[in-house]
Amino acid sequence: MPSHSSNPGGASRVRRRALLGTAVLAVLLALAGLTAYFTRDGRTPAKAPVPRPSSPPPPSSAVAPPGPPGPPTVITRPRSLPVPPRTTDPIAFGKAAAAALWSYDTRAYPQAELRRALHAWLTAEAKYADAASVDRGIPSAVLWKEMAANGQFATATVNEGHFPNAFTRALQENPGAITQAYIYAVTVSGKQTIAWKGSPAGGAESRSTTLAVQCRPHQSCALAGLMPSVAP
Repeated sequence: MPSHSSNPGGASRVRRRALLGTAVLAVLLALAGLTAYFTRDGRTPAKAPVPRPSSPPPPSSAVAPPGPPGPPTVITRPRSLPVPPRTTDPIAFGKAAAAALWSYDTRAYPQAELRRALHAWLTAEAKYADAASVDRGIPSAVLWKEMAANGQFATATVNEGHFPNAFTRALQENPGAITQAYIYAVTVSGKQTIAWKGSPAGGAESRSTTLAVQCRPHQSCALAGLMPSVAP
């Protein structure tokens, strides 16, 4: 079916994917570009956005600088689906989201259940939720069947999370620009350990990703999507 057909849902998903990806990449260069891109076409979200607080905190308190690095956070999810944490810290949420994306167990549930569980991490504001980017971060249904035949599963070790350098600089230059969508870029690094039948020890490889995390004041954070490249 042509892309310009009467499938408004498909067109909307394409626009939303382009909207989020370009917006957060723009914020790494200039934070003001985030708000400008998110609001450029005046679209109405499928779900009404959460009302902004009447007295938002000053911009300087919108982002707290990360504290000194602590010990690695080891996340293991044997036979369980990932559940989003309740936190207002974008870095803590980003680390948990990365661990959820790097962890899976083909022995315990089908790929469709993992997709639904990860979609529950997404913001309820449809204008900013990029489910397609989350889907690209997990094994495809075809690959999942092959991995399930070998009983493959993975666990994650999250070592570190931070705001990318360009994001921090842009925020310092224009701290008020983030108050439109309250979406933060968070880069997370760690390791993914994969094991399967006949190889319980498995092998590990380094992983890193940059996520878009929405943390409106006085509300728990939610995932907006995954960036196509890692921002240092």
